[in-house]
Amino acid sequence: MDLSPAEVRYQCRQGTFHFPTPGIASGFLQANLVVLPRKMAFDFLVFCTRNPKPCPLLDVTEVGNPEPEIVASGADLRTDLPRYHIFRHGELQEEVADISHIWQDDFVGFLVGCSFSFEAALMDAGIPVRHLQEGKNVPMYKTNIACKTAGDFSAPMVVSMRPLSPSDVIRAVQITSRFSKAHGTPIHFGSPEKIGITNLDAPDFGEAVTIAEGEIPVFWACGVTTQIAILQAKPEIAITHAPGYMFVTDVKDDYFSW
Repeated sequence: MDLSPAEVRYQCRQGTFHFPTPGIASGFLQANLVVLPRKMAFDFLVFCTRNPKPCPLLDVTEVGNPEPEIVASGADLRTDLPRYHIFRHGELQEEVADISHIWQDDFVGFLVGCSFSFEAALMDAGIPVRHLQEGKNVPMYKTNIACKTAGDFSAPMVVSMRPLSPSDVIRAVQITSRFSKAHGTPIHFGSPEKIGITNLDAPDFGEAVTIAEGEIPVFWACGVTTQIAILQAKPEIAITHAPGYMFVTDVKDDYFSW
């Protein structure tokens, strides 16, 4: 689907875009969303700072302001994502397409980098991205890798998985090393049980994909880690994107690459 970031956000705002965003607005950074009351925002900021691999910060809004001025001036975090998850006291209460009705004056929005942002670079190098080939949401798994704690926020790291041939693994490491704000290099490849994953056909989030004979599962840190941290911190209210339904920014995907 060949849409600009502004077109994606406009269609979300109109309620006509309700799809996972892998492969959407190719060439632009996508982001995980977390919205928290101000009283919990500092601890969450520290959590992200201590865990930059799964939680690379792209933007933080002013208190009460839904506009992410750095990465998408004029956008509105209340309406411009395809789907949102609303948590109360650590439990997922509902999935909605608009959060305007529950927005609070003390809310702070966080945008965290997403691995969808480096997929165009992989494909440009001739490396296949299986979930895009199969028209699916990327498979995501909880691991046994513990993140560093900050206040009430703690979590096992969540990872996304892309199966690759051995030769493509080496090139994928080289390519994604430039995208530190989109999780950067993989954290693990092969032997999923070593990071606590027992069944690749049963992801915790997203959808399972085909792993061909001779391919290796390659795992990148994933921003859905922030949702696990919210479940464990149990804030009175928190809002996130639905996994795979990201915020599309106006920032080119190579802006933060080095």
